[in-house]
Amino acid sequence: MSEKRGLVLVYTGNGKGKTTAALGLLLRASGHGAKVFLVQFRKSDPSYGEIQAIDKFLPTVTVVQSKRSRFTVGGGFAEEDFVDARDVFEKGKNALLSGNYDLVIFDELNFAVNCGLISLSDVLAMLAEKPAQVDVVLTGRNASEEIMMRADLVSEVREIKHHYQAGIAAQKGVEY
Repeated sequence: MSEKRGLVLVYTGNGKGKTTAALGLLLRASGHGAKVFLVQFRKSDPSYGEIQAIDKFLPTVTVVQSKRSRFTVGGGFAEEDFVDARDVFEKGKNALLSGNYDLVIFDELNFAVNCGLISLSDVLAMLAEKPAQVDVVLTGRNASEEIMMRADLVSEVREIKHHYQAGIAAQKGVEY
């Protein structure tokens, strides 16, 4: 029997479901007793359904959320946004490199890299140092070519139709 090989999985694209896919993997890994570390960039609301469920039912999962949740496309970030993103990244990186977790999820990291909140070189360096047995997930739109080349799996979630286009607001239990 061979030793487990940790994978790098990327969920990207403009469709809804990237975080949901990562959370499904979190649930699957938890069911097998895995220790999971989830960091969420630009998401700071502990009342999200997934965070409430993790707190109630998944004692082997640790969650770290950003302090700031403002999504800005095309810049316009304050210094606090950069500090917050760096803090969340460092917490996730430390969890990953510790080898104490079986799965580490960086939710919206691709967004943070694409917007310049986190440097691509820092992410690639972290992936190069990843312990061999740890799985890591990177979600968010616009994953860089370099990250996708480094990944073992890349799934693109493509929007075909979305209820927002019909004027239907975010739904509790569906979007959050």
